[in-house]
Amino acid sequence: MANTNTPNAERTAAKAGAGVFSPLNHTTFRGMWFSNTITNAGGLIQSVAAAWVMASISTADHVALVQTATFLPMALFALPAGAIADIYDRRKVQIVFFTLSLVAAAIMTAASWFNLLTPWVLLGLCFLVGTGGALAAPARGASVAEQVPSALIPQAVALNNISYNLARSVGPAVGGMLVAAFGATIAFAVNTLSFLPMLESLRRWEREKEISRLPPEGLLRSVNSGVRYVINMQPVRLAVSRAFVLCLLGAALPSLMPLIAKDLLNGTASTFGLLLGFFGVGAVAGIFVLQPMRDRFGNEKTLQICTLAVAGCLVVLGYSRTQWIDFAALLVAGLAWMMITTTISVMVQLFVPRWVMGRAIATSTAAITLGVAIGSWVWGLVARDYGVVVAFQIAATTLIFSMALGRFLPVADRDNSTELDEESLDDPEVKLGISGRSGPITIELQYRIPADKARDFYYIMREQQKARSRNGAYEWSLSRNIADPEQWIERFTCPTWHDYLRLRTRRTLEDSDLHRRAAQLQIGMEPIKVLRWLDRPAGSVRQSDDVPDRGDETLQIQN
Repeated sequence: MANTNTPNAERTAAKAGAGVFSPLNHTTFRGMWFSNTITNAGGLIQSVAAAWVMASISTADHVALVQTATFLPMALFALPAGAIADIYDRRKVQIVFFTLSLVAAAIMTAASWFNLLTPWVLLGLCFLVGTGGALAAPARGASVAEQVPSALIPQAVALNNISYNLARSVGPAVGGMLVAAFGATIAFAVNTLSFLPMLESLRRWEREKEISRLPPEGLLRSVNSGVRYVINMQPVRLAVSRAFVLCLLGAALPSLMPLIAKDLLNGTASTFGLLLGFFGVGAVAGIFVLQPMRDRFGNEKTLQICTLAVAGCLVVLGYSRTQWIDFAALLVAGLAWMMITTTISVMVQLFVPRWVMGRAIATSTAAITLGVAIGSWVWGLVARDYGVVVAFQIAATTLIFSMALGRFLPVADRDNSTELDEESLDDPEVKLGISGRSGPITIELQYRIPADKARDFYYIMREQQKARSRNGAYEWSLSRNIADPEQWIERFTCPTWHDYLRLRTRRTLEDSDLHRRAAQLQIGMEPIKVLRWLDRPAGSVRQSDDVPDRGDETLQIQN
């Protein structure tokens, strides 16, 4: 087995000396972070302009739909985008999709210049700009692990979230002033230009290419692998579910913020920008509070405290008619909202290995953005029919009740990232002429376990089932010989030979530890026996003497 003592010691030492801003010491991450902040600021300038234009030409439900149009692409395309991030070069993926956003932003600028913006045209262009960002986001998030040491991943994830919120503390205020002074067209043009620094940073990134001995998975199979991993990794599954609920209920705040400025405060676009700015400042301040709170209270308690804070701020915003009270409430709300989303994002990245990182991030992002997209639409309808104040009161009440979900959808704690076991396994013995597409392949492991260790072995196998399933196995089963109770057989199936070889390379250190614990229960010196079966062998048998025999050809084994 791989020696894990040294990496663990290195992670512990690195973590002990890691500060909040330590990832910025790494040149590539620093350049990408600053560029991403500029791009985020441009996007928020566009959001302010789009929301204010919509507020002037349509009703409350359409104003809230600006948020839906912005976040819906992330919900729709997150899973295929995550698969693309894991299959292809993450640098090139980002270049392609950020270019798409730049082109869409340029079209929005032109449409505004020629007075072609109607409610549905504006929503469509917001959707198109958001689509580029949605398709690039998983590759951007998964790149963090390539740009900083594993011990700094929590700080790097937090800084990436802060990038957005730092931009939100400045971008909306700038956007409001641009709209008030020069009109929405200039704001849209600024957003178009904001993609250029990101594209330049990506051009300069000398990414180390990952060399795989296996061909990449197809897109649909890759999406399926990612979903299976999340479903079979309970902590990630629960966190993703919790993220969806909290963002669905909390979406009332960001989606209806234009109406706080316009209807409750009788303000202008600059007022709206300032409201978003204070929300962003609060989120930036959250980076100094997040880690101490997680260390002291754990992830679940931190989420509950922040949920209660957001609910209280919604009540204050509903009753206040004073700017400075709203500014103070939004500082607290921004801090709490940032801590909710970052806590879940950090937890997801620590619980998954690198091979599925893009798809796991995409699943988490899809849950967050789908919650915001649906919630924005729902709260827009409530505000249209009953008013902003009632919408905030209902949202606050539901958020308070959602704290009970801590019993059913708890968010787990973890300090270190999940590492793959880099030890190479022995090549499987193959004497049959098969290809990578041959299959299904059934794997059978035969154990001999003493009767007094049967219960211990059974519980190890229950954990083994989860590990096999999330790494790509199907139809897992465990059998015990009636005539020989010491004999146990574990079986599972992979669709093809290449899928089986991929499963062998996806072992984490925790997965290998499970196998080692099972092997320690094995009776005697005889190792666990492994048999591999081709379930549909017709293709390996000649139909007649005239058919060439390919069975004597050398098979290239790829571990």
